[in-house]
This record gives sequence, structure tokens and C-alpha cells, in this order.
Amino acid sequence: MNTGKIVVVDDEKMVTSAFATLLKVEGFNDVHFFNNPEEALTFLKENTPDLIISDFIMPEMNGLEFLSEVKKLHPEVSRILLTGYADKENAIRAINEVGLYRYIEKPWDNDDLIINIKNGIERSYLLSQLRQKIAELEIAKKDLEKYSHNLEQLVEERTVDLKQSNAKLTGIITNCADGIVIINEEGIIEQVNTSCENLVGHISEKIINVSIDEFLFNKKTFISKELSLSEGNELFLKDFYIKNPLSNNITPVEISFARINPEEKFKKFVGVIRDVTEQKKSDKLRDDFIATLTHDLRTPLLAAIQTLKFFLEGVVGEINDKQRLLLSTMYKSNEDLLGLVNALLEVYKYDAEKLILNKTNFNIYELTTQVYNELKPLSDINKIDFSIDCADKNIEINADRSELRRVICNLCGNAINYTPENGKVIITIKAEDADLIFSVSDTGCGIPPEDIPNMFQRFSQGTSIKRSAGTGLGLYLSRQIIESHNGKIWLESKVNKGSEFSFILTDVIKVRSAV
Repeated sequence: MNTGKIVVVDDEKMVTSAFATLLKVEGFNDVHFFNNPEEALTFLKENTPDLIISDFIMPEMNGLEFLSEVKKLHPEVSRILLTGYADKENAIRAINEVGLYRYIEKPWDNDDLIINIKNGIERSYLLSQLRQKIAELEIAKKDLEKYSHNLEQLVEERTVDLKQSNAKLTGIITNCADGIVIINEEGIIEQVNTSCENLVGHISEKIINVSIDEFLFNKKTFISKELSLSEGNELFLKDFYIKNPLSNNITPVEISFARINPEEKFKKFVGVIRDVTEQKKSDKLRDDFIATLTHDLRTPLLAAIQTLKFFLEGVVGEINDKQRLLLSTMYKSNEDLLGLVNALLEVYKYDAEKLILNKTNFNIYELTTQVYNELKPLSDINKIDFSIDCADKNIEINADRSELRRVICNLCGNAINYTPENGKVIITIKAEDADLIFSVSDTGCGIPPEDIPNMFQRFSQGTSIKRSAGTGLGLYLSRQIIESHNGKIWLESKVNKGSEFSFILTDVIKVRSAV
């Protein structure tokens, strides 16, 4: 489907103008542009579009708030969010909450944008038709029960209607380019289309009545588990894969689930499975480019830092106080930039799963003491009571020492930075059987409940109470490091009371003192 009613919302007139030119060239004539989301909502109360495209950052109402209101008005309509690269994690995290069809990063590729627009319109049409036909089937069923006294005649009439509806529904499902699957609340497959058969590599007879988890897999979760935990009527899952036994190809897919019968006690879902191989290739090229760029920045930055250090140490001659101040500022700025480049490289290594942990046996108390001694001068300057609570100082664990040291430095450094004068920061080390529990508590400003879910995400800079000037990558990297050790990291906090960041590493303790 190449045409449909489209609504584009962006507070920048230059963006809506660019959209107008592009969509006109591609043959989309029924397009409505708005630079104010409130005006767009007024229009949408009276009109039903086939696709809605919204910017993420807008002064009156951000894109997620706008699309949440749109979902209430038109739940079937596909919604696309325009976002910058820095907002990518926020967009991904909000997909399940808002039920986005897709997010597109600026600047976009015109060909990719047009494909997503066409697919989004087709998706809106398919979901609308699916829900409509299913609703017709439910109405037909209730009518049969209501008019049971004239059953023979009604059965004859309704059978014809059902055959026509089923024929239309089957046509829609069969001819869809994406894989379509209908499953029950236990994840058992009840129906598939031809595209789904091609993706799985089996005919429908070998797929039906089998758990969907047998064909789609993910490193961290199962589809049936995600559906059972889902409280809404829509669910979007990414980073899943299908292995085709005929070709041995592993295909990355994204799956959009919509509940067919939200008013019934038992659950039944229709899922649209989309092959995202090309998108994954594009994402990898982009990430590899960023990694290469940041890596190549390190050499000139190190050279600049060393040169400035020579000036500050007087190696190339004496400098006056004004020159020293300017050179010191340049030296600190270059070091900060190098820190950001190094952090981005570490993020890339973990995201690309290219970092191999170098596990060794070491004393966790001794490692913690080293970090403590490095940070103690900073706590003394701020008049903070900084201490270690460890009943057993002979706990030896098996883990990556340097990576774990990064986590401990980050948690302790954050605690000191967010704790006011005369406050307390306590490091607690506990052993339970072969498990290590490590905590850092403080008496700082605390974290509001609404900010807690975001603290371990990329580019999360503090809370709504206090913002950080850092990169927003420290806690994200800490989570990645702990999870790569098959551990778990979490936090507990109360506003104006303080926070406690903790992590647990299971089955890592190799030596303990005799009790």
C-alpha cells in the first residue's frame, strides 16, 4: 500500500518542509503537517490517519507524551518517532510503554524512511482489518447464541458470513510480507502464514501446536514469559532470532504482539514477525564507524595532553601564572574528552560483545582497600565519613579484577560526589555461601522513584533532583560488567535519606576465613 493519510508533527518548520517535498515526490498526497503537537491532537480528534510521525524533542509536549495521547485516540495507527542518536536508548525503552511501530534516527536515510512509512501504513491497515474481522467473528458467535431458537436458519446465514470473513482474513494473513503468528496465552502456536513458514523453515503442520519458544530464541528471555508478564494489550520484542533448519541461517527479527481478545480472561495474541537483517547490518556499520572514530581520536588527544604536560612542568621553558591557568584548563578539558572517548569505546566493546573477561583469583577486600585509599582524600576534602565494613578480610573471589575495580570506583565515586558535607559513605562486603554481596550506601540527596528505572541506562546523568556533568555512562558500564559476570546490580533509595547501590556475584568465592 503506497498511499494513505499521514500526519507529521515537528516543531521545526524546516523539517516539516523537507517532509512535504519528499512525500510529494513519492506520491503521498494526503499528508498533514503540524509544528505544534496540541494542534495535531485537535486535528486527530476529528480525523483518523494511517500513519503518524512525530519528533522526539518538542517544547510544548515531547514526542512520547504526544504519541501516548495519540494511542488513546487511534490505538491501531502505526506511530513513528524521530530521534537523535543520543536519545536512542530513551526511544527503545519507551517502545513497550507507548507501543511505537518504529523509531528513526536523525538524519534519516530517505529510502529507509519511505520504506518504513509504506510498511507502517500497511501495518495499520492489516491490524485494523485483523481486529475488524475478529470482532465480526465474535459478534457472529454471540448472535448465534442469542438466536438459538432459530438455530438452523441462523447457522446457514452466519456460516456464509463466516466463510466470507475467514476468506478475507486468510487472504490478508497469507499475502502479508511479514510473518504472522497467532498464539494462545501459553505461547502455543495456533496459526501461521506463508511468510512465517519461510522464516521458520517448516510447513504449518510442523509449527502449529508447538511452543513459539521452540523457533524464536533470545539470550535473556522467552517469548511466552514476556507475554505472561505483559499487562498491556501490545508488546514489542527485539533482539530475537530464528534459526532455519533448512538453510542453517539465523535471522534477526523484531516481533509486535497485539492481544486479540482484551476483554476475555484467557489471552490470545497475534504477532507480526519482521526480518531486520538489513537494519542490523546498518546499525553495525554505524556502531563500527563510531568505534573507529573514537579509537582514532585517542592518539591526537594523548599527544595534546602530553604536550600540555611538558609546558606545565616547565620542560620547554618557564611560563607565567596566566599562561599556566590557560594551559591547565586546556589540559583538564583534553583529559575529560579522553575519558569520554575511552568510555564510549568500553560501551562499544560490551554492546558488541567483543570484551573477553580475564578472570583471576584475588582478595576482594584488598582491591576495595586500594580504591578506598585513592578516594579517601576526596572524601576528606568534603568532610565525609568514608569507611569499609567487612567482617571477613580473607574473601578471595574469581572475577575480572580490572573490570570489577571499575565498578567499585564508579559506585564509591558517585556516592562521595552526591553526599553533602558531614555525611557518610559506607562500603559493605558480605559473603553468603559462595556468593559475594557488595554495597555502597550514602546519606546523600536520594533518588526519586520515577528516576530509579533510568539510572543504569546509557547517558543517564543524575536525577531530577541533581544532574551530573559526567558522560552518563558510568552506571551503564557497571551494569554491563556485573551482568557479564552473570551477576545482578540494583539500587534502593529514598529522597533526602540516601541511596544504596548493590551488586551480587554468584558462585565466585573461592577462599574464606575459617569461622
